[in-house]
Amino acid sequence: MKKILVICVAAIAIMSTYSCTKLSVPVESQYVKSNFPVTDADYNALLGTIYSNLSSQFAVPYWRMQELSTDEAIIPARDGNFDDGGQYRQLHYHSWTFDHTNVIGIWQWGFGGVNTCNRILSVINASTSSAAKKASSMAEVRAMRALYYYFMMDLYGNVPIITDFPVTALPATQSRTKVYQFIESELLSVQQQLPIKSSTNSTLYYGRPTKAMVFALLEKMYLNAQVYTGTANYTGAVAMADSVLKNTNYSLDARYRDIFLPNNGPQINETIFAIPYDQQIPGNQFTRFGFFFYLSSAYGLNVNLSIAMSTTPDFYNRFNLPNDVRSNTWLAGAQFLPDGNGGFTSTPAYYPGTTTQIYLEPKLTLVPGKPMDLGNTLASQSEGVRSIKYYPDPTIIQATRLNGNDVPVLRLADVILMKAEAILRGAPATTVNGELQTPDVLINKIRTRAGAPTGSGFSLDNLLDERAREFSWEAWRRNDLIRYGKFEVEYPLPNDVLSMNKDITRRLYPIPSTEIKLNPNLVQNPGY
Repeated sequence: MKKILVICVAAIAIMSTYSCTKLSVPVESQYVKSNFPVTDADYNALLGTIYSNLSSQFAVPYWRMQELSTDEAIIPARDGNFDDGGQYRQLHYHSWTFDHTNVIGIWQWGFGGVNTCNRILSVINASTSSAAKKASSMAEVRAMRALYYYFMMDLYGNVPIITDFPVTALPATQSRTKVYQFIESELLSVQQQLPIKSSTNSTLYYGRPTKAMVFALLEKMYLNAQVYTGTANYTGAVAMADSVLKNTNYSLDARYRDIFLPNNGPQINETIFAIPYDQQIPGNQFTRFGFFFYLSSAYGLNVNLSIAMSTTPDFYNRFNLPNDVRSNTWLAGAQFLPDGNGGFTSTPAYYPGTTTQIYLEPKLTLVPGKPMDLGNTLASQSEGVRSIKYYPDPTIIQATRLNGNDVPVLRLADVILMKAEAILRGAPATTVNGELQTPDVLINKIRTRAGAPTGSGFSLDNLLDERAREFSWEAWRRNDLIRYGKFEVEYPLPNDVLSMNKDITRRLYPIPSTEIKLNPNLVQNPGY
């Protein structure tokens, strides 16, 4: 859903993502003193490359690093098809190396975004536009730079901090704690200059930083502070949650399905920060790789799709609450025609040219002797639960086979469940808008919206399962499992000939070898 001005303008020039260490690139700019940005349109055009870079990799390689390394998503081979050099297998078994394609690509994507932010800050700083316009625009860019840095800190831990443009010296690795402190300082510094969501401006600031985006990102950082810095800050997480929850212009949407439909957008009340997509490059991958090919016609799709990606039986087993609408985001068992409203009719869906009802078997049974390979019979193709959380887009086109559904990064449900977890971990409960918000109260808000039974006395493990149900395929599973100390828990599949590398150093990805060759001031993470 994407007809948002700043994102449309971003399509003007999708930048080449330069690594932070590729310092021999000539410094060029389309701006000179005679045409520095002055009007809103000038600034939208200038800032557009920040957002086009963000969308270019988030919903495919970044998502894969966060999800294929967990129990939440898997791309098995099928007689060697979809093996792609073993890259998905390496993520599944935590056997990646410093030359893994995603490890290299996302480092360059992240620091390409940082480099773009730094370049734009230098242009704004030299502009002759009003002090107020410069301040608000610089706050937006610094907030986006902090978001890029959060992604890099979460994945790689110890990374260089780069704020200059052009870069005149090879940057050195900084500790994860220093990177955390830098991000925190930047977010706290800019939040006063960022807009507050109101009943009249949700479209204008959709997909762009707001005060709530800063508060939600800080809440995420504080909830994970023990992991990132060695010092917990659960009270800080609650404070940041309350800063979001006090704004009643955010609310849980009545229909969970609406958050992820192809026409989702600023009308979604709980979206705090999302990445807009359309069917053109760069779209998102969820239908192309995660849908079941033989159901294409049943869902009105007229494109060639993969049969590769599914979830694991262990993860799907968590969708076990009666009447939970979130269970309808998966395709499992006997398949029926969709009703067009996020549910299903009573009419069976058949394999094309047959009267055999399609049946998706939740199990994944590997072929003996083959690494993470299901084989390629019709029966094995039909193994694995498929996701339709990002509901298949009927306007998907053959040229790209990519979805137009926007992808939420931060939303109110996450703020609520993070607050519940922080309280369960020791922070005091607080009152917001006249309501004492205990973990039970907070978790039951999420369950009530989902139509699932409410409960009491929730534990941390209960909450982790609730997060699995609520945030499946939203790129937070790796983050959650590491915080819970469960990233190394193995979930073997039948006939598995490989096993997971359980070394805790795998909680960080390695610095790409290509970057260390270019910049000897970078220090490799332990274990690599």
